[in-house]
Amino acid sequence: MDGKLMISFVEYWVYFILALVALGIEVWAFFDCLRHKANAFEAVSKRTKTFWLALTGGALAIGALSVFGGGGGGLLGPLGLFGLAAVTAASVYLADVRPAVKDAGRGGSRNMGPYGPW
Repeated sequence: MDGKLMISFVEYWVYFILALVALGIEVWAFFDCLRHKANAFEAVSKRTKTFWLALTGGALAIGALSVFGGGGGGLLGPLGLFGLAAVTAASVYLADVRPAVKDAGRGGSRNMGPYGPW
């Protein structure tokens, strides 16, 4: 195998694996957003459920196109910069919105004692 061809082969698979990881994050964010109640988003002042569903759904669509529409390609390849923006949006949801909505959706801790949580 020629050196350039070998590097190209390895580069393609590294980018493809990264695209699969990004798609996993985007799928997780979208389906987690689906399972929370709409009023929980507004209760914690994190926009609306519709906004986050649109954002994570768009991220999921871009991630799926990146993986199944050719994969790889690097940062400047097909959907590369959009893919970066998509995984960033899904990560913001998972890191910031999900914990707040998760706590608000409980309606109280299950570990409540007579004087508060324990």
